[in-house]
Amino acid sequence: MTKKKKKEEEPRVHEELKGFKMEINSFGEISSSFPIDKINEFLNKNVEDKKLKDRDDQNKQG
Repeated sequence: MTKKKKKEEEPRVHEELKGFKMEINSFGEISSSFPIDKINEFLNKNVEDKKLKDRDDQNKQG
């Protein structure tokens, strides 16, 4: 019986995240090809925080 190797395809990602790779080593440490600040900036811009969406103090521009 032969095993078929799965062809490693690059995942579809947002244009701003092209080249983003994340790996977990044998010690459980996460390493990323992007700095955490760039990832956080992208998430802040593109993902709504469900915990904050109904707060009055977050909706007011001061």
